[in-house]
Amino acid sequence: MDKQYKNSENRQYLIFAATVFFVMVTMILGAVAFRFYKQSVGGKSDVREYDKYYCLITDNYKSDFWQSVYEGALEAAKEENIYVDLLGSNLPGDYSTEDLMKIAISARPDAIMVAADESETMTELINEAVANEIPVVTLYGDNTKSNRLSFVGVGGYSIGKMYGKEVINVIKERRREDFIEAENFEERSHVKVVVIVNSDTKDTGQNIIIPAMQDVIMEENATDAEFSISIMTVDNSNSFSVEESIRDIFMEEEVPDVIVCLNELSTVCAYQAVVDFNKVGEVNILGYYDSEDILTAIDRGGIYATVSIDARQIGEYSIKALTDYFELGNTSEYYLADVTLINQNNAAQFLTGEDEDEN
Repeated sequence: MDKQYKNSENRQYLIFAATVFFVMVTMILGAVAFRFYKQSVGGKSDVREYDKYYCLITDNYKSDFWQSVYEGALEAAKEENIYVDLLGSNLPGDYSTEDLMKIAISARPDAIMVAADESETMTELINEAVANEIPVVTLYGDNTKSNRLSFVGVGGYSIGKMYGKEVINVIKERRREDFIEAENFEERSHVKVVVIVNSDTKDTGQNIIIPAMQDVIMEENATDAEFSISIMTVDNSNSFSVEESIRDIFMEEEVPDVIVCLNELSTVCAYQAVVDFNKVGEVNILGYYDSEDILTAIDRGGIYATVSIDARQIGEYSIKALTDYFELGNTSEYYLADVTLINQNNAAQFLTGEDEDEN
């Protein structure tokens, strides 16, 4: 009996020891593989040596917008013999931007490009990276309090002006309707504008867009009685919460005439809600970005207009900022990508790709 017990105990010990050994070997091999992965990335039969390794970090790498940013960065980096890793796309599970920053800092890349915000946590992480001699470029969202090298984004004021001009077009359309239908033209229709913003951001660009939009509307002699602008904060922790928050707008007794969306996800969700609630033509969506779905919706009249961001250019400029820094020792603090307004007048051109010849 004692012998059987002893044999059983020995087997358990051997199993435990083998398990520990396997885990340790796996961790060591994983660490070694990741280290070499930074320096040589290629196909199954084609391994290429790169001079530098950069990490690109975003909160939604699967979106069309960030895929385009990555493509632009990858294309520009290849000319410099640099490999760009879209961090998170090769990891199991979902990670926050902050978690990916921690992973990147531990991996010690040559540089980090991150879609930042103004949170204290992000400031600390960027400063930690810089303290470890890893230059950081912020993309699309900035962190002005940090020691980041450069910011590559878009001009919030220009976008606000574009939105403002489209709101004016809606107001003018209502004026024409009032002139034709109303008995007393002095009683003009009131255009209710709702701007959708994220709950977890302190984005300064967002704060510039709204006043710029108001300025343009006022410059066109629109009266206070003709329009009002309000802000709706949505929970953007996941796509489902964004969709639910936007659908709640259509459950209200008074649905807005114009919904201004400041990112791709809210644009898509707003369009879906307009279709589901049968409000196409009644609710005018001013969207963001130019994915094929958004362009098709504009062409069909489901979205009034959208602001197209040259996402590839954001990626290209981020590589340029880092190349200038490594080669010259300094670089520009700000890089602004091109923005274009797309409405029913030119949506077909973008769908067929004719705009590429113009850019």
